[in-house]
Amino acid sequence: MEAVLLALLPGCSASCLGLSPSLSRPALVLQLDSGSTTETLFRFKLTADQLGISTVRVHTTARGRDVLRRYQQLLFTSLYTFDYQVHYVTCCTDHAHKRSPGGKEVEEEVSGFLQQLPAQRGCVQVLKSPLIPECFGHGFSTRAGGVSSIASLSSLNLFSSSRRRDSLSVVQENRRRLALKAGFNPRDLQLVKVDHGSAVWVVGGAEPERYDAMVTDQRGRVLAAPGSDCMPLLFADQGSKVIGAAHAGWKGTLEGVAMATVGAMVTEFGCRARDIVVAVGPSVGGCCFTLDRKQALHFLLLHPDCVKDPEAERPHVNIRLANRILLERGGVLPGNIDDSSVSECTSCHTELFFSHVRDGLNFGTQLGFLWIREEEEGEEEEEGRERETDR
Repeated sequence: MEAVLLALLPGCSASCLGLSPSLSRPALVLQLDSGSTTETLFRFKLTADQLGISTVRVHTTARGRDVLRRYQQLLFTSLYTFDYQVHYVTCCTDHAHKRSPGGKEVEEEVSGFLQQLPAQRGCVQVLKSPLIPECFGHGFSTRAGGVSSIASLSSLNLFSSSRRRDSLSVVQENRRRLALKAGFNPRDLQLVKVDHGSAVWVVGGAEPERYDAMVTDQRGRVLAAPGSDCMPLLFADQGSKVIGAAHAGWKGTLEGVAMATVGAMVTEFGCRARDIVVAVGPSVGGCCFTLDRKQALHFLLLHPDCVKDPEAERPHVNIRLANRILLERGGVLPGNIDDSSVSECTSCHTELFFSHVRDGLNFGTQLGFLWIREEEEGEEEEEGRERETDR
């Protein structure tokens, strides 16, 4: 079944476009002729998503097509196919569309609409590690408090992909809500461009096309690493005021992305491995993550404790432990690695986290994020804690 959208001018009807009010083929039919275009299209998308529809046939005028394409780019992804059928009406004119909204106006309309939507699954939550010093802002997101509506992406999905149904506008609104809760500017958010390897970008230098880790000593940058089952890793050196963020799946773990991040902090900024603290975010646990026996063998060779059932057809692999072992071998102190306080299994905790292992290809994404606080910001935090203590 396909969706049919009748995008009409005020005062027009389906017959004005030469269409029968009852279409011959089974279809989800929506008439768009009044009210907020954003709200109508958003509700239309919700219904299409519930029915699993990705093909949309649009009957409209030439101007209507140009306007709708702007909304399409903001509210849909390339997973959806829009087939525009342009009609030249004779019973009315295009006078209502003489001043079509510009791109900026459409963006503002869409953004304003999404901002007033109620949060789903409760309020935005930010998990924190006690190891990260107060001179840094940081956190790990959960799935609560956003506006994503598709079940496996609901509700604070923080990554938009052309292969999934969550649009960039929805993801940007989710990021705005996270930033508001965590205390940073969403415009400062910088995500690693995942390649499942060990490349590290030193922020300020030429940005690679793909990389799995970043390091910086610059304020005004919020480094972020995505994760569903893969680990977001946060690195901080209080003495040198240097931070890093990395994405570590099983491939990146074996490639050594964790120690590559530490190495970049040491080489580029003069940090010492023993002074760096590492917070490991929510990720799939050894209870739920399996690999082919050949792939699991690499982890068995790293340390026998990383694979609890090596003789199984698909052994269970503990990638969290593997990263701890590699970090300790590289000189990070055991007590400077927090892989327990916020590192719950994403697959086990359905209400808290997204999981590729559990949810399949249309999965949502959490973030681990970290920034260097401005001095005034740190003083305000300290004053706030003192006021709470006085109470």
